[in-house]
Amino acid sequence: MKSVLVTALGALVTLGAAGCTASRQDVYGAGVAVPTRPHPETTLSATTREAAPASQEAPDAKDREAPLTLQQCVDLALRNNPDIAQKGWDTRTALAEKDIAQGALWPTVHAGGGYTHSREDRLIKPRRPGGRDVLGFSDNLLFGEIALSMPLYTGGRLRNQVKAAELLTRSAQQRLAHSRVELVFNVSSVFYSMLGQQEVIHSLIFSQKTLEEHHKRAKELLDAQKAARVDLLRTEVRLADIEQQLLRERNVLDIQGFVLASLLGRGTEDKSVAIRGELTLRDVPASLDRALRAAFDNRHDYQALKSRIGAQRKRLDIAKAGRLPEVSLRSSYGSRWDSDDVDEDNEVGEVGVVLDMPLFEGGRIDARIRRERSRLSAEEEAFRKLRLQIHLEVQTATSNIESTRARVGVTEKAVEQAKESLRIEREKYDLGKGAIVDVLDAQSALLDSQMNYYRALADYNTALAQFRLAVGEMQ
Repeated sequence: MKSVLVTALGALVTLGAAGCTASRQDVYGAGVAVPTRPHPETTLSATTREAAPASQEAPDAKDREAPLTLQQCVDLALRNNPDIAQKGWDTRTALAEKDIAQGALWPTVHAGGGYTHSREDRLIKPRRPGGRDVLGFSDNLLFGEIALSMPLYTGGRLRNQVKAAELLTRSAQQRLAHSRVELVFNVSSVFYSMLGQQEVIHSLIFSQKTLEEHHKRAKELLDAQKAARVDLLRTEVRLADIEQQLLRERNVLDIQGFVLASLLGRGTEDKSVAIRGELTLRDVPASLDRALRAAFDNRHDYQALKSRIGAQRKRLDIAKAGRLPEVSLRSSYGSRWDSDDVDEDNEVGEVGVVLDMPLFEGGRIDARIRRERSRLSAEEEAFRKLRLQIHLEVQTATSNIESTRARVGVTEKAVEQAKESLRIEREKYDLGKGAIVDVLDAQSALLDSQMNYYRALADYNTALAQFRLAVGEMQ
Protein backbone atom coordinates (compact mmCIF):
# COMPACT_ATOMS: atom_id res chain seq x y z
CA MET A 1 0.00 0.00 0.00
CA LYS A 2 2.79 2.33 0.83
CA SER A 3 4.33 1.99 -2.61
CA VAL A 4 0.95 2.78 -4.20
CA LEU A 5 0.65 5.88 -2.05
CA VAL A 6 4.16 7.05 -2.90
CA THR A 7 3.48 6.59 -6.60
CA ALA A 8 0.24 8.55 -6.41
CA LEU A 9 1.79 11.39 -4.44
CA GLY A 10 4.73 11.42 -6.83
CA ALA A 11 2.28 12.08 -9.65
CA LEU A 12 0.83 14.94 -7.65
CA VAL A 13 4.25 16.50 -7.24
CA THR A 14 4.77 16.48 -10.98
CA LEU A 15 1.48 18.36 -11.31
CA GLY A 16 2.68 20.96 -8.86
CA ALA A 17 0.93 19.59 -5.83
CA ALA A 18 1.55 20.97 -2.42
CA GLY A 19 2.80 19.17 0.66
CA CYS A 20 0.40 18.07 3.38
CA THR A 21 -1.87 19.47 6.13
CA ALA A 22 -3.31 18.98 9.62
CA SER A 23 -6.44 18.95 11.78
CA ARG A 24 -7.11 20.37 15.24
CA GLN A 25 -8.66 17.05 16.31
CA ASP A 26 -6.56 14.19 15.04
CA VAL A 27 -4.95 10.99 16.18
CA TYR A 28 -1.66 12.68 16.93
CA GLY A 29 -2.92 14.98 19.66
CA ALA A 30 -4.55 18.38 20.00
CA GLY A 31 -3.23 21.18 17.86
CA VAL A 32 -2.02 24.57 19.01
CA ALA A 33 -3.37 27.67 17.31
CA VAL A 34 -1.08 29.29 14.78
CA PRO A 35 0.68 32.18 16.52
CA THR A 36 0.21 34.38 13.47
CA ARG A 37 -3.16 35.57 12.22
CA PRO A 38 -4.10 33.78 8.99
CA HIS A 39 -5.01 36.04 6.13
CA PRO A 40 -8.78 36.53 6.22
CA GLU A 41 -9.01 36.85 2.47
CA THR A 42 -7.61 33.36 1.90
CA THR A 43 -8.88 31.36 4.90
CA LEU A 44 -12.32 29.82 5.24
CA SER A 45 -14.01 28.54 8.35
CA ALA A 46 -13.26 24.93 9.22
CA THR A 47 -16.99 24.18 9.31
CA THR A 48 -17.72 25.60 5.86
CA ARG A 49 -14.57 24.69 3.92
CA GLU A 50 -15.10 21.92 1.38
CA ALA A 51 -13.03 20.27 -1.24
CA ALA A 52 -15.23 21.55 -4.09
CA PRO A 53 -13.94 24.77 -5.71
CA ALA A 54 -15.91 27.89 -4.95
CA SER A 55 -16.50 28.69 -8.60
CA GLN A 56 -18.17 25.34 -9.32
CA GLU A 57 -21.91 24.88 -9.00
CA ALA A 58 -22.74 23.48 -5.57
CA PRO A 59 -24.52 20.09 -5.61
CA ASP A 60 -27.80 19.51 -3.84
CA ALA A 61 -27.50 19.03 -0.10
CA LYS A 62 -28.91 15.52 -0.29
CA ASP A 63 -26.25 14.52 -2.87
CA ARG A 64 -23.31 16.14 -1.10
CA GLU A 65 -21.46 13.97 1.39
CA ALA A 66 -20.67 15.58 4.74
CA PRO A 67 -16.97 16.57 4.92
CA LEU A 68 -14.85 14.23 7.04
CA THR A 69 -12.44 15.15 9.80
CA LEU A 70 -9.03 13.48 10.09
CA GLN A 71 -10.23 11.26 12.94
CA GLN A 72 -13.21 10.12 10.90
CA CYS A 73 -10.96 9.32 7.95
CA VAL A 74 -8.62 7.29 10.15
CA ASP A 75 -11.52 5.35 11.71
CA LEU A 76 -12.95 4.54 8.27
CA ALA A 77 -9.56 3.45 6.96
CA LEU A 78 -8.87 1.16 9.92
CA ARG A 79 -12.25 -0.50 9.40
CA ASN A 80 -12.29 -0.77 5.61
CA ASN A 81 -8.73 -0.74 4.27
CA PRO A 82 -8.02 -4.07 2.50
CA ASP A 83 -4.37 -4.15 3.59
CA ILE A 84 -5.42 -4.08 7.25
CA ALA A 85 -7.99 -6.79 6.57
CA GLN A 86 -5.33 -8.91 4.86
CA LYS A 87 -2.94 -8.54 7.80
CA GLY A 88 -5.80 -9.52 10.11
CA TRP A 89 -6.35 -12.76 8.20
CA ASP A 90 -2.59 -13.40 8.20
CA THR A 91 -2.70 -13.14 11.99
CA ARG A 92 -5.54 -15.67 12.16
CA THR A 93 -3.56 -17.99 9.90
CA ALA A 94 -0.57 -17.76 12.25
CA LEU A 95 -2.81 -18.55 15.23
CA ALA A 96 -4.10 -21.63 13.43
CA GLU A 97 -0.52 -22.70 12.65
CA LYS A 98 0.32 -22.39 16.35
CA ASP A 99 -2.65 -24.60 17.28
CA ILE A 100 -1.51 -27.18 14.72
CA ALA A 101 2.00 -27.24 16.21
CA GLN A 102 0.64 -27.60 19.74
CA GLY A 103 -1.69 -30.41 18.63
CA ALA A 104 1.31 -32.47 17.53
CA LEU A 105 2.33 -32.84 21.20
CA TRP A 106 -0.86 -34.75 22.01
CA PRO A 107 -1.52 -38.42 21.22
CA THR A 108 -3.52 -39.23 18.12
CA VAL A 109 -6.39 -41.71 18.11
CA HIS A 110 -7.84 -43.09 14.88
CA ALA A 111 -10.61 -45.56 14.17
CA GLY A 112 -10.51 -47.77 11.12
CA GLY A 113 -12.08 -50.79 9.55
CA GLY A 114 -12.70 -52.55 6.28
CA TYR A 115 -13.43 -55.63 4.28
CA THR A 116 -11.03 -57.80 2.24
CA HIS A 117 -11.64 -60.66 -0.12
CA SER A 118 -8.81 -63.04 -1.04
CA ARG A 119 -8.68 -65.57 -3.84
CA GLU A 120 -7.33 -68.06 -1.34
CA ASP A 121 -8.35 -68.67 2.25
CA ARG A 122 -6.39 -66.68 4.80
CA LEU A 123 -5.52 -67.80 8.32
CA ILE A 124 -7.36 -66.20 11.19
CA LYS A 125 -7.05 -66.97 14.87
CA PRO A 126 -10.40 -66.67 16.58
CA ARG A 127 -10.89 -66.85 20.34
CA ARG A 128 -13.50 -69.43 21.30
CA PRO A 129 -15.51 -69.37 24.50
CA GLY A 130 -13.71 -71.31 27.15
CA GLY A 131 -10.29 -69.90 26.35
CA ARG A 132 -9.24 -72.40 23.66
CA ASP A 133 -7.84 -70.89 20.48
CA VAL A 134 -8.85 -72.58 17.28
CA LEU A 135 -7.24 -71.93 13.93
CA GLY A 136 -9.54 -71.04 11.11
CA PHE A 137 -9.42 -70.04 7.46
CA SER A 138 -11.58 -67.69 5.43
CA ASP A 139 -11.40 -65.83 2.09
CA ASN A 140 -13.64 -62.98 3.34
CA LEU A 141 -12.43 -60.92 6.28
CA LEU A 142 -14.03 -58.00 8.15
CA PHE A 143 -11.94 -55.99 10.57
CA GLY A 144 -12.15 -52.87 12.78
CA GLU A 145 -9.73 -51.26 15.24
CA ILE A 146 -8.81 -48.17 17.23
CA ALA A 147 -5.15 -47.11 17.02
CA LEU A 148 -3.25 -44.75 19.34
CA SER A 149 0.09 -43.10 18.66
CA MET A 150 1.99 -40.75 20.97
CA PRO A 151 5.43 -39.18 20.53
CA LEU A 152 7.77 -39.86 23.44
CA TYR A 153 11.02 -38.32 22.19
CA THR A 154 11.69 -36.29 19.02
CA GLY A 155 14.96 -34.55 19.87
CA GLY A 156 13.13 -31.30 20.62
CA ARG A 157 11.57 -31.07 17.16
CA LEU A 158 7.95 -30.78 18.29
CA ARG A 159 8.75 -28.40 21.14
CA ASN A 160 10.71 -26.11 18.82
CA GLN A 161 7.88 -26.21 16.28
CA VAL A 162 5.52 -24.90 18.93
CA LYS A 163 7.92 -22.12 19.98
CA ALA A 164 8.53 -21.15 16.35
CA ALA A 165 4.78 -20.98 15.71
CA GLU A 166 4.28 -18.81 18.79
CA LEU A 167 7.00 -16.40 17.65
CA LEU A 168 5.55 -16.24 14.13
CA THR A 169 2.11 -15.51 15.59
CA ARG A 170 3.59 -12.67 17.61
CA SER A 171 5.34 -11.42 14.48
CA ALA A 172 2.06 -11.45 12.52
CA GLN A 173 0.32 -9.50 15.28
CA GLN A 174 3.12 -6.93 15.32
CA ARG A 175 3.02 -6.61 11.52
CA LEU A 176 -0.69 -5.90 11.80
CA ALA A 177 -0.05 -3.23 14.42
CA HIS A 178 2.67 -1.65 12.24
CA SER A 179 0.34 -1.64 9.24
CA ARG A 180 -2.23 0.25 11.31
CA VAL A 181 0.35 2.85 12.32
CA GLU A 182 1.52 3.14 8.72
CA LEU A 183 -2.07 3.53 7.50
CA VAL A 184 -2.68 6.32 10.01
CA PHE A 185 0.35 8.14 8.60
CA ASN A 186 -0.71 7.60 4.99
CA VAL A 187 -4.23 8.87 5.65
CA SER A 188 -2.89 11.83 7.63
CA SER A 189 -0.38 12.67 4.90
CA VAL A 190 -3.02 12.76 2.16
CA PHE A 191 -5.46 14.59 4.45
CA TYR A 192 -2.86 17.27 5.16
CA SER A 193 -2.11 17.51 1.45
CA MET A 194 -5.76 18.15 0.70
CA LEU A 195 -6.07 20.82 3.38
CA GLY A 196 -2.95 22.55 2.07
CA GLN A 197 -4.26 22.27 -1.50
CA GLN A 198 -7.55 23.84 -0.46
CA GLU A 199 -5.69 26.80 1.00
CA VAL A 200 -3.69 27.15 -2.21
CA ILE A 201 -6.95 27.25 -4.19
CA HIS A 202 -8.42 29.83 -1.82
CA SER A 203 -5.32 31.98 -2.29
CA LEU A 204 -5.73 31.74 -6.07
CA ILE A 205 -9.42 32.65 -5.82
CA PHE A 206 -8.57 35.68 -3.67
CA SER A 207 -5.88 36.72 -6.13
CA GLN A 208 -8.36 36.32 -9.00
CA LYS A 209 -10.90 38.54 -7.27
CA THR A 210 -8.24 41.14 -6.53
CA LEU A 211 -7.13 41.20 -10.16
CA GLU A 212 -10.73 41.50 -11.32
CA GLU A 213 -11.13 44.57 -9.11
CA HIS A 214 -7.89 45.95 -10.49
CA HIS A 215 -9.08 45.19 -14.03
CA LYS A 216 -12.21 47.18 -13.32
CA ARG A 217 -10.16 50.05 -11.94
CA ALA A 218 -7.81 50.00 -14.94
CA LYS A 219 -10.81 50.13 -17.29
CA GLU A 220 -12.15 53.16 -15.44
CA LEU A 221 -8.78 54.91 -15.73
CA LEU A 222 -8.63 53.99 -19.42
CA ASP A 223 -12.07 55.48 -20.00
CA ALA A 224 -10.90 58.62 -18.22
CA GLN A 225 -7.79 58.60 -20.43
CA LYS A 226 -5.56 58.28 -17.35
CA ALA A 227 -4.14 54.84 -18.27
CA ALA A 228 -2.90 53.08 -21.39
CA ARG A 229 -4.76 50.21 -23.03
CA VAL A 230 -1.71 48.01 -22.51
CA ASP A 231 -2.40 48.14 -18.75
CA LEU A 232 -5.78 46.53 -19.34
CA LEU A 233 -4.29 43.86 -21.60
CA ARG A 234 -1.58 42.97 -19.12
CA THR A 235 -4.19 42.56 -16.38
CA GLU A 236 -6.25 40.27 -18.61
CA VAL A 237 -3.18 38.15 -19.36
CA ARG A 238 -2.55 37.82 -15.66
CA LEU A 239 -6.19 36.82 -15.05
CA ALA A 240 -5.93 34.11 -17.70
CA ASP A 241 -2.81 32.77 -16.00
CA ILE A 242 -4.61 32.64 -12.65
CA GLU A 243 -7.50 30.77 -14.28
CA GLN A 244 -5.25 28.05 -15.67
CA GLN A 245 -3.53 27.72 -12.30
CA LEU A 246 -6.93 27.24 -10.67
CA LEU A 247 -7.82 24.48 -13.12
CA ARG A 248 -4.54 22.70 -12.44
CA GLU A 249 -4.72 22.98 -8.64
CA ARG A 250 -8.36 21.81 -8.59
CA ASN A 251 -7.38 18.76 -10.61
CA VAL A 252 -4.62 18.03 -8.09
CA LEU A 253 -7.16 18.29 -5.26
CA ASP A 254 -9.47 15.83 -7.04
CA ILE A 255 -6.64 13.32 -7.44
CA GLN A 256 -5.74 13.65 -3.77
CA GLY A 257 -9.38 12.94 -2.94
CA PHE A 258 -9.28 9.79 -5.05
CA VAL A 259 -6.12 8.64 -3.23
CA LEU A 260 -7.81 9.24 0.14
CA ALA A 261 -10.90 7.32 -1.00
CA SER A 262 -8.65 4.38 -1.92
CA LEU A 263 -7.02 4.43 1.52
CA LEU A 264 -10.46 4.46 3.12
CA GLY A 265 -11.26 1.26 1.24
CA ARG A 266 -13.94 2.80 -0.94
CA GLY A 267 -14.78 1.57 -4.42
CA THR A 268 -13.74 3.32 -7.60
CA GLU A 269 -17.33 4.41 -8.16
CA ASP A 270 -17.07 6.84 -5.23
CA LYS A 271 -16.19 10.42 -5.90
CA SER A 272 -13.39 12.44 -4.35
CA VAL A 273 -13.66 12.62 -0.56
CA ALA A 274 -14.60 15.97 0.99
CA ILE A 275 -12.76 16.91 4.18
CA ARG A 276 -12.72 19.63 6.80
CA GLY A 277 -10.02 20.74 9.19
CA GLU A 278 -7.53 23.49 10.04
CA LEU A 279 -3.90 24.10 9.41
CA THR A 280 -2.16 24.50 12.77
CA LEU A 281 1.32 25.02 14.13
CA ARG A 282 1.40 22.37 16.82
CA ASP A 283 3.85 21.72 19.63
CA VAL A 284 6.89 19.56 18.95
CA PRO A 285 6.48 16.10 20.56
CA ALA A 286 8.03 15.86 24.01
CA SER A 287 9.76 12.63 23.02
CA LEU A 288 11.85 14.30 20.34
CA ASP A 289 15.04 14.07 22.43
CA ARG A 290 14.60 10.38 23.15
CA ALA A 291 13.15 9.56 19.75
CA LEU A 292 15.64 6.88 18.79
CA ARG A 293 15.23 4.89 21.98
CA ALA A 294 11.47 5.20 21.68
CA ALA A 295 11.63 3.94 18.09
CA PHE A 296 13.38 0.71 19.08
CA ASP A 297 10.90 0.19 21.93
CA ASN A 298 7.70 1.08 20.06
CA ARG A 299 8.10 0.19 16.40
CA HIS A 300 6.09 -2.90 15.65
CA ASP A 301 8.01 -3.76 12.48
CA TYR A 302 11.22 -3.84 14.54
CA GLN A 303 9.64 -6.13 17.12
CA ALA A 304 8.09 -8.27 14.38
CA LEU A 305 11.48 -8.86 12.78
CA LYS A 306 12.96 -9.81 16.16
CA SER A 307 10.20 -12.41 16.56
CA ARG A 308 10.87 -13.74 13.06
CA ILE A 309 14.56 -14.15 13.89
CA GLY A 310 13.64 -16.07 17.04
CA ALA A 311 11.33 -18.31 15.02
CA GLN A 312 14.08 -18.94 12.46
CA ARG A 313 16.47 -20.01 15.23
CA LYS A 314 13.88 -22.57 16.30
CA ARG A 315 13.60 -23.78 12.72
CA LEU A 316 17.35 -24.30 12.68
CA ASP A 317 17.04 -26.38 15.84
CA ILE A 318 14.27 -28.40 14.18
CA ALA A 319 16.53 -29.13 11.23
CA LYS A 320 19.33 -30.24 13.58
CA ALA A 321 16.89 -32.56 15.35
CA GLY A 322 16.63 -34.51 12.09
CA ARG A 323 19.87 -36.28 13.06
CA LEU A 324 18.37 -37.60 16.31
CA PRO A 325 16.17 -40.68 16.76
CA GLU A 326 12.43 -40.50 17.35
CA VAL A 327 10.65 -42.68 19.89
CA SER A 328 6.88 -43.10 19.92
CA LEU A 329 4.27 -45.24 21.64
CA ARG A 330 1.87 -47.10 19.37
CA SER A 331 -1.06 -49.35 20.29
CA SER A 332 -4.20 -50.69 18.65
CA TYR A 333 -7.25 -52.71 19.61
CA GLY A 334 -9.94 -54.24 17.40
CA SER A 335 -11.64 -57.35 16.08
CA ARG A 336 -11.66 -59.53 13.00
CA TRP A 337 -14.64 -61.45 11.70
CA ASP A 338 -15.20 -64.11 9.16
CA SER A 339 -17.89 -62.75 6.87
CA ASP A 340 -19.62 -66.11 7.04
CA ASP A 341 -19.76 -66.01 10.84
CA VAL A 342 -19.89 -62.37 12.03
CA ASP A 343 -21.19 -63.35 15.44
CA GLU A 344 -17.79 -64.68 16.46
CA ASP A 345 -15.84 -62.14 18.58
CA ASN A 346 -12.21 -62.33 17.43
CA GLU A 347 -10.37 -59.67 19.42
CA VAL A 348 -6.90 -58.50 18.39
CA GLY A 349 -4.63 -55.86 19.92
CA GLU A 350 -1.06 -54.72 20.34
CA VAL A 351 1.04 -52.17 22.17
CA GLY A 352 4.69 -51.23 21.74
CA VAL A 353 7.42 -48.61 21.53
CA VAL A 354 8.85 -47.74 18.11
CA LEU A 355 12.31 -46.30 17.49
CA ASP A 356 13.10 -44.49 14.23
CA MET A 357 16.79 -43.65 13.71
CA PRO A 358 17.95 -41.92 10.49
CA LEU A 359 21.07 -43.61 9.12
CA PHE A 360 21.30 -42.32 5.57
CA GLU A 361 19.08 -39.84 3.69
CA GLY A 362 21.27 -38.77 0.81
CA GLY A 363 22.54 -35.62 2.53
CA ARG A 364 19.07 -34.12 2.96
CA ILE A 365 19.48 -33.49 6.69
CA ASP A 366 22.69 -31.52 6.24
CA ALA A 367 21.10 -29.61 3.35
CA ARG A 368 18.13 -28.65 5.52
CA ILE A 369 20.48 -27.43 8.25
CA ARG A 370 22.44 -25.30 5.75
CA ARG A 371 19.19 -23.91 4.35
CA GLU A 372 17.85 -22.86 7.76
CA ARG A 373 21.20 -21.41 8.81
CA SER A 374 21.32 -19.32 5.62
CA ARG A 375 17.80 -18.09 6.22
CA LEU A 376 18.77 -17.11 9.76
CA SER A 377 21.75 -15.13 8.47
CA ALA A 378 19.51 -13.38 5.93
CA GLU A 379 17.03 -12.43 8.68
CA GLU A 380 19.84 -11.07 10.85
CA GLU A 381 21.10 -8.91 7.98
CA ALA A 382 17.54 -7.66 7.41
CA PHE A 383 17.41 -6.79 11.11
CA ARG A 384 20.66 -4.83 10.85
CA LYS A 385 19.31 -3.02 7.79
CA LEU A 386 16.11 -2.10 9.66
CA ARG A 387 18.11 -0.63 12.54
CA LEU A 388 20.00 1.59 10.09
CA GLN A 389 16.72 2.52 8.42
CA ILE A 390 15.15 3.49 11.75
CA HIS A 391 18.16 5.69 12.51
CA LEU A 392 17.72 7.39 9.13
CA GLU A 393 13.95 7.82 9.44
CA VAL A 394 14.13 9.34 12.92
CA GLN A 395 16.93 11.71 11.93
CA THR A 396 15.10 12.70 8.74
CA ALA A 397 11.82 13.32 10.56
CA THR A 398 13.56 15.38 13.22
CA SER A 399 15.34 17.47 10.58
CA ASN A 400 12.10 17.97 8.64
CA ILE A 401 10.33 19.26 11.76
CA GLU A 402 13.03 21.84 12.40
CA SER A 403 13.23 22.85 8.73
CA THR A 404 9.51 23.21 8.10
CA ARG A 405 8.97 25.09 11.35
CA ALA A 406 11.60 27.61 10.25
CA ARG A 407 9.96 27.85 6.80
CA VAL A 408 6.63 28.70 8.41
CA GLY A 409 8.19 31.65 10.23
CA VAL A 410 10.00 32.94 7.15
CA THR A 411 7.03 32.66 4.80
CA GLU A 412 4.71 34.26 7.34
CA LYS A 413 6.86 37.40 7.33
CA ALA A 414 7.03 37.28 3.54
CA VAL A 415 3.22 37.33 3.32
CA GLU A 416 2.96 40.46 5.45
CA GLN A 417 5.68 42.18 3.43
CA ALA A 418 4.05 41.21 0.13
CA LYS A 419 0.67 42.55 1.27
CA GLU A 420 2.21 45.87 2.22
CA SER A 421 4.10 46.04 -1.08
CA LEU A 422 0.88 45.42 -3.04
CA ARG A 423 -0.94 48.12 -1.11
CA ILE A 424 1.78 50.66 -1.87
CA GLU A 425 1.96 49.78 -5.58
CA ARG A 426 -1.82 50.00 -5.99
CA GLU A 427 -1.94 53.40 -4.33
CA LYS A 428 0.88 54.63 -6.57
CA TYR A 429 -0.94 53.34 -9.65
CA ASP A 430 -4.24 54.97 -8.61
CA LEU A 431 -2.40 58.26 -8.19
CA GLY A 432 -0.80 57.89 -11.59
CA LYS A 433 2.70 57.54 -10.13
CA GLY A 434 3.18 53.82 -10.66
CA ALA A 435 3.25 51.29 -13.48
CA ILE A 436 0.85 48.40 -14.02
CA VAL A 437 3.81 46.02 -14.21
CA ASP A 438 4.77 46.87 -10.63
CA VAL A 439 1.22 46.21 -9.43
CA LEU A 440 1.04 42.85 -11.21
CA ASP A 441 4.45 41.86 -9.88
CA ALA A 442 3.41 42.77 -6.35
CA GLN A 443 0.19 40.77 -6.75
CA SER A 444 2.14 37.76 -8.03
CA ALA A 445 4.60 38.03 -5.14
CA LEU A 446 1.72 38.05 -2.63
CA LEU A 447 0.16 34.97 -4.21
CA ASP A 448 3.48 33.11 -4.19
CA SER A 449 4.17 34.00 -0.57
CA GLN A 450 0.67 32.92 0.51
CA MET A 451 0.99 29.59 -1.29
CA ASN A 452 4.46 29.04 0.18
CA TYR A 453 3.15 29.82 3.66
CA TYR A 454 0.35 27.29 3.54
CA ARG A 455 2.53 24.65 1.95
CA ALA A 456 5.18 25.15 4.63
CA LEU A 457 2.51 24.86 7.33
CA ALA A 458 1.18 21.71 5.72
CA ASP A 459 4.68 20.26 5.43
CA TYR A 460 5.25 20.97 9.11
CA ASN A 461 2.19 18.92 10.10
CA THR A 462 3.28 16.14 7.76
CA ALA A 463 6.73 16.16 9.35
CA LEU A 464 5.12 15.68 12.76
CA ALA A 465 3.11 12.75 11.41
CA GLN A 466 6.29 11.36 9.86
CA PHE A 467 8.00 11.61 13.24
CA ARG A 468 5.16 9.68 14.88
CA LEU A 469 5.54 6.98 12.26
CA ALA A 470 9.32 6.86 12.68
CA VAL A 471 9.06 6.29 16.44
CA GLY A 472 6.11 3.88 16.13
CA GLU A 473 3.51 6.01 17.89
CA MET A 474 -0.07 5.80 16.69
CA GLN A 475 -1.55 8.42 18.97
